[in-house]
Amino acid sequence: MKLLHVDSSILGTHSVSRQLSAEVVAEWRKNHPDTQVEHLDLALNAPSHFSADAMGIKSGVQAEPTQAQRFENALSEQLVSQFLASDVIVVGAPLYNFTIPTQLKAWIDRLAQIGRTFKYTDQGAMGLATGKTVIVVSTRGGVYSTSEGGQAMEHQESYLKVIFGFFGITDVRCVRAEGVAMGETPKAAALSAARADIAAATGKAANQDVAALAA
Repeated sequence: MKLLHVDSSILGTHSVSRQLSAEVVAEWRKNHPDTQVEHLDLALNAPSHFSADAMGIKSGVQAEPTQAQRFENALSEQLVSQFLASDVIVVGAPLYNFTIPTQLKAWIDRLAQIGRTFKYTDQGAMGLATGKTVIVVSTRGGVYSTSEGGQAMEHQESYLKVIFGFFGITDVRCVRAEGVAMGETPKAAALSAARADIAAATGKAANQDVAALAA
């Protein structure tokens, strides 16, 4: 089994999402010792934002790709191939200004490729990246899940569930720590809740589900 561990926080060792995503991976490996882990740090090695050059070869408008288009296409192919080769994807996704970090969005833009992660049919879009498990490690300074107003402001978990679902991934699990900037007591409670989520997301029953999909 291959696991892709993706971090996107810019806070380094001070990051709660990095701390918890590492705990998710450790728990997963405890249950699956033969898991091969690859780490992608988008804060240190972020793809450039999606551009006309990144779209160039895919559009088919220009017969001979430019050097910039070849470079951007190669980067996109590297990232989407890495993603498609993975059975489990653990995504550290802090909430920045009510949504995900731009580094994480840039990565997702590279994955969204017609013929690789989705296609269009006469019935609409169809996801092609089926049979995978995604574990989203969601961290938030405030609390958004317990009120209608907070839920309306949140475009982090909601977006990630939609986009991975669009890619055909039906098994998207969330590990959530919110209120981590509201003081030591709320932060401790948030970490405790997140660790309960980790146990549920990486436990034996969850692992059996993934093994069945990969078989």
